[in-house]
Amino acid sequence: MGKKWVSAYFTCKALKLCVVVVLFMVLQFSVVSECVDLDPEDKSSLLLFKSRFGDPGKSLSSWVGLDCSNWTGITCENQTGRVVSINLTNMNLSGQIHPNLCKLSFLEELVLSQNNFTCPIPSCFGNLQSLKTLNLSYNGFYGVLPDTLMKLTQLKELVLNGNKGLGGPIPLWVGNFSTKLEKLDLGFDSFRGEIPEGLLYLESLKHLDLQNNFLSSSLPDFHQALSFLNLGSNQFSGTMPCFSASAQSLSFLSLASNAVVGGVPTCIASLEALTHLNVSFNQLTYKIPPRLVFSEKLLVLDLSNNDLSGPLPSKIAVTTEKSGLLLLDLSHNRFSSQIPLKITELKSLQALFLSHNLLSGEIPARIGNLTYLQVIDLSHNSLSGSIPLNFIGCFQLLALKLNDNNLSGEIQPELDALNSLKILDISNNKISGEIPLTLAGCKSLEIVDFSSNNLYGTLSDAITKWTNLRYLSLAKNRFNGSLPSWLFTFEAIEMMDLSGNKFSGFLPDGNFNISSSFNNRGIATMPREEEVLLRNGDTKVSIFVVDSSGLRINYVLFSVVGIDISNNLLHGAIPGGLFGLKGLEYLNLSYNFLNGQVPSLEKMKSLKALDLSHNSLSGHIPGNISSLQDLTSLNLSYNSFSGFIPKKQGFSRFPGAFAGNPGLCVESSSGGCDSENLPVVPRKAFDEETVGGPISVWVFCLSTFVSFYFGVVALFCSVRARNYILQTKV
Repeated sequence: MGKKWVSAYFTCKALKLCVVVVLFMVLQFSVVSECVDLDPEDKSSLLLFKSRFGDPGKSLSSWVGLDCSNWTGITCENQTGRVVSINLTNMNLSGQIHPNLCKLSFLEELVLSQNNFTCPIPSCFGNLQSLKTLNLSYNGFYGVLPDTLMKLTQLKELVLNGNKGLGGPIPLWVGNFSTKLEKLDLGFDSFRGEIPEGLLYLESLKHLDLQNNFLSSSLPDFHQALSFLNLGSNQFSGTMPCFSASAQSLSFLSLASNAVVGGVPTCIASLEALTHLNVSFNQLTYKIPPRLVFSEKLLVLDLSNNDLSGPLPSKIAVTTEKSGLLLLDLSHNRFSSQIPLKITELKSLQALFLSHNLLSGEIPARIGNLTYLQVIDLSHNSLSGSIPLNFIGCFQLLALKLNDNNLSGEIQPELDALNSLKILDISNNKISGEIPLTLAGCKSLEIVDFSSNNLYGTLSDAITKWTNLRYLSLAKNRFNGSLPSWLFTFEAIEMMDLSGNKFSGFLPDGNFNISSSFNNRGIATMPREEEVLLRNGDTKVSIFVVDSSGLRINYVLFSVVGIDISNNLLHGAIPGGLFGLKGLEYLNLSYNFLNGQVPSLEKMKSLKALDLSHNSLSGHIPGNISSLQDLTSLNLSYNSFSGFIPKKQGFSRFPGAFAGNPGLCVESSSGGCDSENLPVVPRKAFDEETVGGPISVWVFCLSTFVSFYFGVVALFCSVRARNYILQTKV
């Protein structure tokens, strides 16, 4: 027994030694194969290719010598040294393509994506007949697809998206030039016309992305087993087909932003592999059929911005332990009735958008069961009752939007449990009472809108705990008391609206230099046309579908930079520091009892609108107002200004700005005083519910452009990032 054991021991030891020797030889062979020399002809072609484009970052400085492994982005065949792959993704290369690139006859993969090549697609690419992957995405290629590409019969992937100059009709041969083509991506180009019929029948095709082009015709059906189909942002019309040939395979389907009509067919629910369905921004009508119940695999459902009506569907998807609906968007339709309790059974839900519908009744108390919810938007409906205390069960909540409903009751102190909350909007409701001091516990708050309610009380310094505050509106409530000295000490504040209350006392002469936005440090200003579009508070929310690891929210807020304290009971002089904010774009102090002289405005280089009307300000008009080049709206009417205003100061571009100031003399064309510019109109009663001047209070309401970047859900297909637009109001 012992001898057998010893023999086995030495046998095992010998085997181990043999294995080590074999592994060493394999490793040696691998090292040798990696150090293969470039084929001389291929090397010459690569250097000529490089000579035609710019490489400012010197990304290809390693293209010297013979060792292929040292050439960045180049892969060679181990035995012959022939180039089989070129991958130069995102290297900031620019220029044109040298025709000698087409002499690399053994090339199987050519990837030049995310650079700045600006030229037509070379027709000589048709000579690369070993090519299996051609990716020229996100460059500046222009023109039409050269017919020579039909010679690439081995091609499996053709990716040309993100070249806006590339267009014309999609050639007919695209549907039948390669029986091996699995992926075709022409998204974000400028193709027009119809989809070639051959593409509808190409059996090898699995992934088709034609989004953001100018394609038209009736929405076609496809007769192969697709896994990914994106026809969004085109001009397709007609009704939705069933895509029955892809019933077992289609996981991603987007028909968003077209002109699709009719209803949502129940046969869509038979797409058993579907994880992502987006048919937003179409002209869909009718009710949602009760039989439209998706499988537990569905992760994203977006039916927003259509004309769907009837009650909200009581059941969206099969709910099992494996079900994973993460995002549900039914906003901007005409759904009526109450919010069904079944929605509260979607335990995995992370984002719920039901805004801009005709929903009534109370918010279900069981909504607190959705413990993974991070975004909920029920705004612009007719919901009543109080804000459910059960919201605290949604402890991961980042955005809660309940504005523009008929909600009543008080703000519950227990809401401080939502300590991750960044956005809280309950504006335009009938909420009463005081702001609970416990809300100081919501230290992550960045956007707070309590405007147009029945809230009252004084401003507590508990608000100062909101150290990340960027937007605050308490407008059109019944707040009173004096304005605290800490009011302008929020470092990130961009817009503050306290208008339409009963604040009294003096404007605090505090430290105005803390806010980076007010002082123009790193603030991004909006183009003038966007200011006009955003005055009503329209926003766009972008959702990026990344993976199933969870929801990540990042957002960028572009808002007007302003202060509105109009329609209050303030008196005294305007602090000089307020007029030293060089980043401030909008300032409205109208309808108060302010007196004294107007401080110098020479530092307010960003000012676009100024309303000091209906006060008791006196003295001369600061002459440097007319030098503010961005100023487009000025209202100093109904004060006690005096003096002479020369015509050369250019105030004629602000008609009516000085009305109701009898002591003012505005120089006329004849050299005298122009009495027509100073009509004597009785000053309106202070407590009258009115807004005066060209800069009305609504101009100073939140005008925001908010981009949420959501990493939400997983698609079981090769491309993981998809974006679509949901319209909401802030």
